[in-house]
Amino acid sequence: MSSGPDKTAIVIGGSIAGLIAALLLQRDGWIVDVFERVESELAGRGAGIVTHPDLFSVLRSAGIAIPADIGVSVESRRVFGLDGKCLAERPHPQILTSWDRLYQELRQCIPDSRYHKGRTLERIEQGEEAVVARFVDGSSANGDLLIGADGLRSATRGQYFPAAQPAYVGYIAWRGLVDEAVLPVAVIEDLFGHFAFALPDGEQMLGYPVAGPDNENRPGHRRYNWVWYRPADRSTLRELLRDETGVIHDVSIPPPLIRPEVVLAMRRAAEQVLAPQFATLVRLTPQPFFQPIYDLETPRMAIGRVALIGDAAFVARPHVGAGVTKAAQDAFAMSAALAQDGGDIPGALLTFERKRLGEGNRIVARARHLGAYMQAQIETPEERANAARFRTPEAIMCDTASLEFLSAHEDGRNAAVTLSPLN
Repeated sequence: MSSGPDKTAIVIGGSIAGLIAALLLQRDGWIVDVFERVESELAGRGAGIVTHPDLFSVLRSAGIAIPADIGVSVESRRVFGLDGKCLAERPHPQILTSWDRLYQELRQCIPDSRYHKGRTLERIEQGEEAVVARFVDGSSANGDLLIGADGLRSATRGQYFPAAQPAYVGYIAWRGLVDEAVLPVAVIEDLFGHFAFALPDGEQMLGYPVAGPDNENRPGHRRYNWVWYRPADRSTLRELLRDETGVIHDVSIPPPLIRPEVVLAMRRAAEQVLAPQFATLVRLTPQPFFQPIYDLETPRMAIGRVALIGDAAFVARPHVGAGVTKAAQDAFAMSAALAQDGGDIPGALLTFERKRLGEGNRIVARARHLGAYMQAQIETPEERANAARFRTPEAIMCDTASLEFLSAHEDGRNAAVTLSPLN
């Protein structure tokens, strides 16, 4: 059932979650405007994305033709020891792409006239028949529906659930991207073609190949994306977030502002504790950067005519590799509920919430378990048990960036939950 051309939607957040939601609603006949607070086109700093079949299924449903070269395929997973020897390997075919590539594929499907940059949300006003978004610059937008797809620091979530704030989990992720052309042949042979890991005590390094500049997938022209998880208590994090002028940044720090001595100390540590293949990656990365890792859970995803999707609703640690896929499934469930009963938008959003709220909680919980052993402090018996369970090579290869654990809950995913609208 089409929602009809008279239905209008406001999407707050022009990143991947917002774009997928916009495209799904466009498909169903909605007039959709996307509002992004950043004034320039977004870029993901070369961040890699692990794909899952469910992600491609949603993209096809949104009318996105998946290019054959969307990413780089790997066939197996490997774990390397400090001496550089392969400790374990298991088959695990997967496609790895980049944030920038996926964003470009989606962004080109949204007319420029419907994608508004430099628009920061100030507040939302709801009425019986409509919702209004008011922006800091004094402009506003009216619609039948508003979708909060504005990520970790969501202004949409902040208005309705100010207590739902990102919680720092006790470790950071250093990240980097290295051109294949600058790497030694031996490193290429060991790493390219594989999702690879190293397990220093209390830490985790992983990496996988992604396309090179201009989405180039030919051997010799690709890049390798690496992520190194390291414990950091709050005082250490505060120092890492301090730039050379003494300013301490909130949540994250732009890569160019990371102090040179911080990067140098990280590179020296890599030579000491990482497998030589990974130490080489770190040494040859021009602009490494780090991200503090956070958990976030919202109590609701439907507030009258407002819906929360993606990281605006739940932020899971990256170990499940589900951030983009989770956002896509949120958007798909929302559009399906609206298509089934578009005349009752608050009721349709409650249907969407029943389907996705439990899923978000399960993904966050699973990611906590996978990352427990990297926390600066391991305090509870459950954390200690998870730390022991998920630090072995076999568990790392089997459970990282995998959504197979969700199948155990398939039968109960749509169990009825009594929820009342929030206005």
